Amino acid sequence: MSERENTAEMKQHSFSAEVGQLLDLVVHSLYSDREIFLRELVANAADAMDKRRFEALTNAALTLPEAPSIHIVADKDAKTITLSDDGLGMSPDELTQNLGTIARSGTKAFGEKLSNTKPEERPSLIGQFGVGFYSAFMVADKVDVVSRRAGEDVAARWVSEGKGSYSLGAAERAQPGTDITLHIKEDAEEFLDPWRLRGIIRKWADHISWPVILHEKDDEGKEKEETINEGTALWLRPKSEITSEQYTEFYRHVARAFDEPYATLHWRAEGTVEFASLLFLPGARPMDFMEQSSRESRIHLHVRRMFITDEANLVPNWLRFVQGVVDTEDLPLNVSREMLQATPVLARIRKAVTRRVVSEIKKRAQEGGESFTSFWNNFGLVIKEGLWEDSEHRQEIAEFARFHSTNGDELITLDEYISRMKPEQETVYYLVGDNLSALKASAQLEGFRSRGIEVLLLTDAVDSFWPDRLHSYKDKTFRSVVQAHGDLEKFAPETEEQGEPANVEKLTPVLKEALGDAVKDVRSTVRLTGSAVVITAEGGPDLAMQRLMRRSGQDMPALPPVLEINPRHPLIRALAERVEKGESVDEHARILLDLARVQEGEALPDPSGFARTLASLLAGAAA
Repeated sequence: MSERENTAEMKQHSFSAEVGQLLDLVVHSLYSDREIFLRELVANAADAMDKRRFEALTNAALTLPEAPSIHIVADKDAKTITLSDDGLGMSPDELTQNLGTIARSGTKAFGEKLSNTKPEERPSLIGQFGVGFYSAFMVADKVDVVSRRAGEDVAARWVSEGKGSYSLGAAERAQPGTDITLHIKEDAEEFLDPWRLRGIIRKWADHISWPVILHEKDDEGKEKEETINEGTALWLRPKSEITSEQYTEFYRHVARAFDEPYATLHWRAEGTVEFASLLFLPGARPMDFMEQSSRESRIHLHVRRMFITDEANLVPNWLRFVQGVVDTEDLPLNVSREMLQATPVLARIRKAVTRRVVSEIKKRAQEGGESFTSFWNNFGLVIKEGLWEDSEHRQEIAEFARFHSTNGDELITLDEYISRMKPEQETVYYLVGDNLSALKASAQLEGFRSRGIEVLLLTDAVDSFWPDRLHSYKDKTFRSVVQAHGDLEKFAPETEEQGEPANVEKLTPVLKEALGDAVKDVRSTVRLTGSAVVITAEGGPDLAMQRLMRRSGQDMPALPPVLEINPRHPLIRALAERVEKGESVDEHARILLDLARVQEGEALPDPSGFARTLASLLAGAAA
C-alpha cells in the first residue's frame, strides 16, 4: 500500500451505534474457523477481477493488465498481511457504500432480516464486498483499504479498527485495483507464516481462475514469488481435453489417496438446477475408513469454483466413500459461505448426484468381473447400509448387491439366488454370523443343505438389520434360517437321512427340567443331520443380533435360548434310551446345551464346569 496519502485529510465517519455488536457477530458467530478470512478476501479479489473482465467487453479502457493476478505479502516485522488485486476497484463513494453495507443495516435490522425470511429467500452473499470482508477483523485489529476504480484517476483509502468508526480520504495507487492491509493481532501471528497462507489457499481456493501469488523471502533475504493455487477447475473442462493421468492426479489430490479410481464420473447438469461434477469411486478402501467417526459424505462443494465446505452431505451416508467436487452457481448461501441453507436447490443437487452415482454403480455391477468384485469387497459393507436406511434406493441397491452363499465361493446376486430356488420356494433364506468360515460350518445349515436349499451367508454388522427392512425382493420374502425350522417340513430331503429317529417325547421334558431357566424350551427338530443339538432364539433378537448389541456396548441380557435336538443322532438316541430306563441325564443335558453354545460361537457361562462335567462323562464312558 502506498504511504503517500495525506493522513491529515482523512475524515472520520461513525458507524451506527449497533456496529460494535454487528462486528462481534461477524467475528465470533458467523465463522467457526479464523482462517476463513483469507478465503473471503481472495474470493472478493477474484470477483473484482471477474467484474473488470466483464465490463471490459464493452469498455476497452477497463481492459485488464497483462498477466492479472492476486498478490499476498506477509511482513513479519510489520505484522501485516497485504492482499492486492488487479480488479475493478472502487471509487471513494463505492468504498463507503460497499464497506458500509452491513454497517448501515444495523445489527437489529440485519438479524431480523435473516430470521424473518424463508431460507430460500435469503440473499446470496457470494461476490458482495460486505460480510466476507469484515471477517478480516477476526485476525486484524486494523484494516487499511486502498482502491482505485478502473477508468478513473483517483484512489481512496478506507481505514477502520472495527470499533464503531472508519476513516476515508484520498490516496494514490498507480494502477486500478485494490490493496487490503491487515494489521495482525498478537494471537493471530501464525497467519504471518507463508506456509500457513499457502495451506489455506490450497485448501479453500485452489481452483479459482486467477493466479494467487505468494511473496516470501528466502534464506538470503531475497524476495521470491510463488503461484500457490492450481488455477484450473478440472471439472469445468470438457472431458475430451482431460487425460486419465490428469483424472488420477486430481482424484489423489481431493481424496488424499494413492490408488487409482475405480470409476470416474464427470458431467454437467443443466435444467432447473445447474452444476458441474467430478466424482470418483475409489479403487481401494482407505486404511482408516471403518474407524472414521463420521458417517457423512466428504464431497467438496464449490460455488463459482470457490471451495465452500466438505460437509454438505451431497450423497447419502451409505455412499460416503465417493470422492470429488460439485460446483454450482445456483446455490444460495446463508450469511457466510460455511453455513449452508437447507434450500430446495441443494436438495435437488443431492438427488441428482445420488441418482448419477447409483446409476454408475449399477452399470459397473452389470459389467461384473473381478474389478467390481474388488470394489464390492472394499465398500459393500457400507453400501448395504442403504438397504436399511434408504427407502428411495433400497430396491436398486438390492439389484446390484453381492452376497456369499452355500452355493460356492463366488459372490452372487439376489437374481442368481432366485434363479436357483426350488419351484415351491417363496423365501430367500439367510444366516447371519461373525465370519464366513464359521457360517459355512454352522449346524443351522444342515437341514437346508440336505434339501438342496441355498442360503445366503451374511457376515457384516448391518446384515442383522437390513433383511427385515427390505422385507422382499421380486416378491420373494427374506427369512433367517434360525427362525425357519418349520419351513423345512415343506421340502423333501435330497439325501437319505441316517439312522432311525428316536422317540424323544419323554426325553425333551426331562432335558427341559434339568436345564431349568437356562433354556426357554427343548424340542425335536428336522433342521439337523450331522449335529446332535442346536440353539435358537425366540421372542427376541436372534443370537447374532444379541452378540452385536453386546459388542456395541448396549445392555443385552442373556436371553434363554431354545435347545433343539436331533432325534436321529446316536447321542440323542442313547439319551432317550437312558430316560426310558429311568436313568438320570442331568449332566448330559448341561453338556448338550454347552455344546450347542460352542457351535454358535456363544461364550460359555461356566467353562470350568463344562470341562469338569465333560471329563467326568468321558471317564465314565472309558471305564
